[in-house]
Amino acid sequence: MARSRSYDLVEIAPHARPPVCKIMNYGKFVYELSKKNREAKKKQINNDLKICKVGLNIADGDFGVRMRRIQKSLENGDKVKLIIMFRGREIIYKKHGFQMVERITEIVKEIGKLEGPPKMEGRNIIAILSPISKKG
Repeated sequence: MARSRSYDLVEIAPHARPPVCKIMNYGKFVYELSKKNREAKKKQINNDLKICKVGLNIADGDFGVRMRRIQKSLENGDKVKLIIMFRGREIIYKKHGFQMVERITEIVKEIGKLEGPPKMEGRNIIAILSPISKKG
């Protein structure tokens, strides 16, 4: 029947008893399937993880630059991994590092929030900021 209509006989479910087959134009089917996959890929949202490193004794001008970069990344829908670095003897001032994380989250509270509590990893404090969805 498939040859008489110049179509292909495509096996849909080979493990079923009896096997299920369908008469169709296989080339057109594959083309439409790839077209659907391309459309789904276009609509997919790609969230990147941007990294922002900040020293404990950062100047106000540099801090402003870092804050603008963090805000721009959050507005674009990307997550930001905030790293507060301690150099040398600064490590004894961990409290100041956690205060800096609180200060940054307070500034970006309109567009982003902390995913979890900041963690001390080695000589760094690491916090991840995620954007607040515009739907909610």
